[in-house]
Amino acid sequence: VALWTISDTKIAELLTELHQLIKQTQEERSRSEHNLLNIQKTHERMQTENKTSPYYRTKLRGLYTTAKADAEAECSILRHALDKIAEIKSLLEERRIAAKMAGVYSDSDPPRKTMRRGVLMTLLQQSAMTLPLWIGKPGDSPPPLCGATPASSDYVAKQGDKVAARVKAVDGDEQWILAEVVSYSHSTNKYEVDDIDEEGKERHTLSRRRIIPLPQWKANPETDPEALFSKDQLVLALYPQTTCFYRALIHTPPHRPQDDYSVLFEDTSYADGYSPPLNVAQRYVVACKENKKK
Repeated sequence: VALWTISDTKIAELLTELHQLIKQTQEERSRSEHNLLNIQKTHERMQTENKTSPYYRTKLRGLYTTAKADAEAECSILRHALDKIAEIKSLLEERRIAAKMAGVYSDSDPPRKTMRRGVLMTLLQQSAMTLPLWIGKPGDSPPPLCGATPASSDYVAKQGDKVAARVKAVDGDEQWILAEVVSYSHSTNKYEVDDIDEEGKERHTLSRRRIIPLPQWKANPETDPEALFSKDQLVLALYPQTTCFYRALIHTPPHRPQDDYSVLFEDTSYADGYSPPLNVAQRYVVACKENKKK
């Protein structure tokens, strides 16, 4: 309880700081509007006079230099605000894991075994929607686990992380399920994971090769298209309204940051062996480890 009280206090402090940063962003934007209006008016005068004199060139150079500095200042505040949001989300996740370990649940996060199917599906959709967008500085490359960028070879998923896990089903067949990491043993190089759909019912002990970490950031198609899976690439994707991953081909990558992938799931009930296009969020599309078609 003491830990949760400290957590609540820290979150409240961060929210206050975030509110101040949002106010600063608006103030910075309002301050820069006057300069942007001056740029527009200068261009209009140049068009009216139909000439570009040394005076106008010098004036525009100064105005654009100021506009660039204003944009960089606003960008710095926004990045600071994004850091605060990430810190808040991290604290909330730590508190969720601590509550789960202690067997304490809230209305917003009940145990999976008592959760209605529709509630679980809604939580999975929210997790996909709130996955942060990677916003790098000019020249930065997307980090591991951004979109289709794989984790580094020595990466170990943390407690509470969501992963695709290959497990044996009741009928003996193997399938990829959505799971949550419980722990990782460095001595055995094995994970313990819970099926997201059957929390507390069955815990799986799996080797690293049976685990694929899910993306931790969405890739921006407008700035980092190379961090997305390309058309016709073979992937594992979470089938809509289920908690299982199946093999699929990318039909259409996202065009905008908020867009999903359009994928074609392997399905023998269709003449060409694939389902019609279905939308799957970036959060739930990972590289397929099996290259041969079944």
